[in-house]
Amino acid sequence: MKIICIIKQVPDAEARIRSTAAGIDLEGVTFVIDGMDEYGVEQALRIRESGVEAEIIAVALGPKRYEEAIRTALAMGADRAIHLETEEAFDPITQAKLLAKVVGEEAADLLLVGGKEADWDSAALGAATAEALGWPHSDWTTELELTANSAKVTHDADEGSEVLTLPLPAVITTQQGLNEPRYPTLPNIMKAKRKELKKLSLDDVGGAVSKIVILKQEIQTRERLNKIIEGDPMEAAQQLVKLLQQDKVI
Repeated sequence: MKIICIIKQVPDAEARIRSTAAGIDLEGVTFVIDGMDEYGVEQALRIRESGVEAEIIAVALGPKRYEEAIRTALAMGADRAIHLETEEAFDPITQAKLLAKVVGEEAADLLLVGGKEADWDSAALGAATAEALGWPHSDWTTELELTANSAKVTHDADEGSEVLTLPLPAVITTQQGLNEPRYPTLPNIMKAKRKELKKLSLDDVGGAVSKIVILKQEIQTRERLNKIIEGDPMEAAQQLVKLLQQDKVI
């Protein structure tokens, strides 16, 4: 079995990101592997550890700095990686078409994609890649069990959860609750430096033009009201609830 895990690199959740007249300033920001993608890598490793003979490949589409996130996936236990390197910012639909070409060339049996990409704040990539490949798809998956030719999954739905059976190959999007990702050990971090990291250019996959042009980027901020409620605790609590209701917080 061949399992591909899509990898993204995003700003650390603790990073302070600044907005300038030219757009979002990422100078000095720490970047990490997208947390949603870590669940995919971990699930691929658990599938192999359950006794399934599987090759695990990390695939990324993005700028050169993505290498660090790719090496994290390799240090977790992925066997090799493919980096479709580009400095261009593509919308999720265009990303899906490009990634589908790589996945198709590898003839993968299972594709694991983070349920929601932090860079676009979008859950479109998994579904769009499934559409580009013509494969069945399960989103927001919390349980995954493989047989020889199918995947049995439990995923979140509007009114609880659903259990589905998908024929392989298939696309599964991952999220918190599916597993608990491991931390790379120092020996595995050292081994990751020697694992194959294949570089591809856009020309290698036929090129692409994004359907979306970014005109402006900014960070939305709101000033604090700095209201202080004093007096009797019971009256203060009632006044607080009233203020929260007026501002439609509750």
